[in-house]
Amino acid sequence: MIGMFDSGSGGLSVLREVVKLLPGERYVYYSDNAHCPYGEKTAEYIQDRAREITRLLMGKGCNIIVVACNTATGAAIKQLREEFPIPFIGMEPAVKPAALGTKSGVIGVLATAGTLRASKYLDTKGRFQDDVKIVEHVGEGFVELVENGILDGPEAEAVVERSLRPLLDAGADIIVLGCTHYPFLMEPIRRIAGPEVRIIDPAPAVARQVVNVLEREGIPYQKDAGALAHPDIELLSSGDPASLLRIFALIS
Repeated sequence: MIGMFDSGSGGLSVLREVVKLLPGERYVYYSDNAHCPYGEKTAEYIQDRAREITRLLMGKGCNIIVVACNTATGAAIKQLREEFPIPFIGMEPAVKPAALGTKSGVIGVLATAGTLRASKYLDTKGRFQDDVKIVEHVGEGFVELVENGILDGPEAEAVVERSLRPLLDAGADIIVLGCTHYPFLMEPIRRIAGPEVRIIDPAPAVARQVVNVLEREGIPYQKDAGALAHPDIELLSSGDPASLLRIFALIS
């Protein structure tokens, strides 16, 4: 059984991609929306939440966990791997493919403040910043839009414009989405960025990594859906589940 958690509903963008590859597998998704957003919280706070959620997911029978949150990956995945006896798969802004694919020599990274200051991201950035210019911006208000189900329209476009415009004005021709909530705002992001700018969502690559780790670790899994009419997904949340159910309905 595959466990997955995020500060809220954003990790459903990752769940969507994993289910495409493994429609017959069983899933437990945990939204920590009572503590959302994680972006401005301390690493210690996020580590404590990640440990508690991990224990819950393992108690449900999960034998592999996807930390479907860039901020939680940066703050807590090292500790989780040291403290728990199961594999963890995390998120990382896709700086490498962006650096290899840019034509302008400028790439933009949209992420939370927590992700941008995490050592995992800074290490990755350090490997490529001599070859390309990396410009960053916090997606201010993005998480709140998604959690409130506002994925398009004038309000969403105005919020996206404020954070995306500085990256475009700096000459970025590839934008990396460094938070799992952000792909749910893909429509206004693409509209504002224009057709010449490539947007990278890391979720499909993470889904492929889930399959790789299952096979490498010899963990049994069910690839094909068989007689299942719908994927077997249990949704849990630490707060009001309304937002989680609303976003889940969009991907089901």
